[in-house]
Amino acid sequence: MKKSVVLSVAVGTMLLLAAIGYLRFGRAIEVPITAAAPGAAPMRVVGPGTVQARIPVTVSARIASTVAQVLVDVGDSVRAGQPLVVLDDRDLGARRGVVGGQQEALLRNTEGARAALAKAQADLELARSKQRRDLDLQKQGFVSQAVVDASNAAAQSAAASVDAARATVAAREADARTLVQEARYADVQLTHTRVLAPMDGVVVQRLVEVGSPAAPGTPLLKLVDPASLWVATRVDESVVARIRPGQPATIRLRSGEVLGGKVARIARQSDAATRELDVFVTFDAAPQRVAIDQEAEVAIGVGEDRGILVPLAALTRDGAGQSGVLVLVDGRTRFQPVTTGAADERQVVVHKGLAGGEAIVAVADGVKANVPVRAASSANR
Repeated sequence: MKKSVVLSVAVGTMLLLAAIGYLRFGRAIEVPITAAAPGAAPMRVVGPGTVQARIPVTVSARIASTVAQVLVDVGDSVRAGQPLVVLDDRDLGARRGVVGGQQEALLRNTEGARAALAKAQADLELARSKQRRDLDLQKQGFVSQAVVDASNAAAQSAAASVDAARATVAAREADARTLVQEARYADVQLTHTRVLAPMDGVVVQRLVEVGSPAAPGTPLLKLVDPASLWVATRVDESVVARIRPGQPATIRLRSGEVLGGKVARIARQSDAATRELDVFVTFDAAPQRVAIDQEAEVAIGVGEDRGILVPLAALTRDGAGQSGVLVLVDGRTRFQPVTTGAADERQVVVHKGLAGGEAIVAVADGVKANVPVRAASSANR
């Protein structure tokens, strides 16, 4: 009888221990476990931005005319000096023809004026010769004073004719110089009918079509230099002090393309409403396809943040919304509040809450606090 009682008690104890073990360990879920360890993560300042051009050029008309041809389109690469737009030159060509006719007529008039000057000079020489001869004859008593007076008057008249002829020639030559300037101006105006690219670049806007009226200052095309593209990003005043020119940056375009860059300029005026400043980041290499004002996200590297490193996936929240991780204590999870710092794509720095060396649940999604867990085997990871 006693043996039976003792045996029953022993069996019951074993079953109880087995039940406790099953409840404690048999129902434990497998989770990936990792150890919190000291380390560092890059510190980044992240902000939205837009692609801009440091050297945007609007090509405009310089004369009043009509667009006759548009030789390029949006997206075309152009070289400095390449024809872009041709304006109607018929009016200017006619004006240049008028000036050319005036020059030809003036040339003939100038030749006539020079011939008249030569005749007046010859008449003056003849009058002076007669004046000298009459003076000699008067001294000899062969002519009267009246004859000498007439010779003197004739010489003075001839001299005045020479002066008048010289003035006429000078006036014609001045007119010729004026027409030369008018012809040069007409030629320059004609050159403005062929609008050339002022630089190497890409056409980003076409603002006119054939037949569009053009006046001085009318925008025709907009060009940008791809090498001058950068991203203007907005950075809060609280973190702008960490940014320095030359710091590396990552630019993620709306298309998903990720490109390298560096800080080129930091604005010195803050937006009074948003308390943000513009930071301009250049591309390390000009992107192949990009649009002005395209959205982008910029991440600027501003150093390292040191502390205890844990996976980003290890972060979770308790019922009160507090951030923390699940630490393993005696085979069960325990929620541990933490204060985090910088993070990259995989890890985050913990400044408070962990000392290092703790075993934590590497992927906290779907795992609750105070439940039994065991490390997942390598085959199941």
